[in-house]
Amino acid sequence: MKKIEAIIRIEKLDEVRVALEKEGFVGMTVTEIKGRGSQKGVMLEWRAGEYRVEFLPKLKIELVVNGDRTEAAIRIIAEAARTGAIGDGKIFIYPVEDVVRIRTGERGIEAV
Repeated sequence: MKKIEAIIRIEKLDEVRVALEKEGFVGMTVTEIKGRGSQKGVMLEWRAGEYRVEFLPKLKIELVVNGDRTEAAIRIIAEAARTGAIGDGKIFIYPVEDVVRIRTGERGIEAV
């Protein structure tokens, strides 16, 4: 099993969710976050002048998938989240040792 964490633009959530659901990836967690990458924030202009926003609002999508479906989930997220502009996000992949469903005690991929 693998855990996929994807940092994406807020406005791309519905596209990513729908694309994942079409391929059977239904369970996920979404968290509102702030972050910055190589663009180091953005300069904005207001009445009083320019100011820098260091951390931009983003979303983090987390899902655990069976190992043989990892590349499919990564491809789906990358295609649905891509705008081609700086700030599209990143995808991180981690090994998952085990999962336990609290309600039933099931373990492994059945618990996902």
